[in-house]
Amino acid sequence: MNAKLRKISAYAISISIGASLMACAGDPMQSGLDPYAPMVFKEGTTTLPSNPPNKSTLLPFYVTQTTIFKFAVDTNSIAIGKDGVTRYTVVITNPSGGMQVQYEGIRCDSFQWRLYGTFDNNKWNENPLGSWAAIKSNIPNRYQAALAQGAFCNLNSQETSLKTVLQSLDPKSFTGDPPAPAF
Repeated sequence: MNAKLRKISAYAISISIGASLMACAGDPMQSGLDPYAPMVFKEGTTTLPSNPPNKSTLLPFYVTQTTIFKFAVDTNSIAIGKDGVTRYTVVITNPSGGMQVQYEGIRCDSFQWRLYGTFDNNKWNENPLGSWAAIKSNIPNRYQAALAQGAFCNLNSQETSLKTVLQSLDPKSFTGDPPAPAF
């Protein structure tokens, strides 16, 4: 009976050691895989468009009552990246008719935008100093905020359906504001 008790005791000790080792392996602090840790952003490669914006696919959108500029996005240029960046071409027209054409990106997770390049003299020019900047919501020319809140983002997540983005940009209903919460 003493041998039987030793055998059971050895099994119990083995099970305890095994369970302890399994618990350590599943500990996020030990494995380095903390599911609550912030994700590190890794931007994908961005290539400037090869063509100017297509006038037939330019879609004007509302920004604010106080802006003197007109804004339009080339719907053919909208690219929803797997890296969490939505890239697009925007055309900004001043009151005298002068246009600025830019290729930009928006990150919904951090509410930031980046200028990749501009279209001048019939060619795209890369912006070598382009870096991520905060999107400002409280300025008259808040077009990045309008696009982010009204179409490209679903709160702080990227909208991954191009169809949904295009429906959101419909001039009949686009306000440039986040959608009202459904209760």
